[in-house]
Amino acid sequence: MDVLDDLLACTRARGGVFNLTILDRPWGLDIRDQAQLALATLVRGSGWIIRGELDPVRLQERDVAVLAGPEPYVVVDDPDTKPQLRIHPGGVCEALPGAPVDYSARLGVRTHGGRPEGEVMAVSGTYQLEGDVSRRLLAALPPVLVVPAGDVAGPVMDMVLGEIQRDEPGQQSVLDRWLDLALIVTLRAWFARPESHVPGWYRAQSDPVAGLALRLLHEDPAYRWSVAELADRTGVSRASLARRFAALVGEAPMAYLTGWRITLAADLLRETNDTVESIARRVGYANAFALSVAFKRVRGLSPTAHRRSTAA
Repeated sequence: MDVLDDLLACTRARGGVFNLTILDRPWGLDIRDQAQLALATLVRGSGWIIRGELDPVRLQERDVAVLAGPEPYVVVDDPDTKPQLRIHPGGVCEALPGAPVDYSARLGVRTHGGRPEGEVMAVSGTYQLEGDVSRRLLAALPPVLVVPAGDVAGPVMDMVLGEIQRDEPGQQSVLDRWLDLALIVTLRAWFARPESHVPGWYRAQSDPVAGLALRLLHEDPAYRWSVAELADRTGVSRASLARRFAALVGEAPMAYLTGWRITLAADLLRETNDTVESIARRVGYANAFALSVAFKRVRGLSPTAHRRSTAA
């Protein structure tokens, strides 16, 4: 289990919302779905993604864009084009000035726009993420990233047109799993690109010392780890391990472990009714008091207060 595996394992689509939009020039979509994480691709045509004050980002045919955070964005054929359709939460489509006369889903399930043979076919799928582990993944991503079509597994993207317009038993599960697979192959390709500003934990995974230490911590976070134990397992001195880990990851091994344990505990407090005592032992603390001390030091509130706030 590596760090990316751990983060992606907790970032799963459940009831993802999908849209297929077919338009002719000039075309533009104003997407305000408030999703924490979204994927977008142009199955046919090319265009631009514009988000806030960021420079417009080019999106060629079959490129895949990942958008982190709930802020709205537009996908247009030209940066000066005004959108004709607006996508709201739940996939609700609103006509704007210049929209096709009939922009409803008459083209098929989850499909809006003009004529079926339109110049552009835009697909989007969204995640509504919950939990602290998912937020760690979001924190590693820029607001907009685009992976060229050649770097993304072609068959994965080819599936979407055949599935998005179907309405068969289990269809939502099929689309959710497609969205998960598309996200995984896209992020893996993006993290591997030399120009990507990847987080320290990703760079460290290829290091024989720091990478092994990270894998050990993620495989068994509840173990009673120490720098001495990690150094012994990785075959270096304590000073060497501490130096290489901090240089690559950006923090000391035990500080990283504390942050990961608190992240796991926060999700367990939100997702389960387990006692604080049992959660403490699951993530590596001797008892509820020890977890409470660490949790309050890192988060500024007690585990019980965190559980109440997430329930609210």
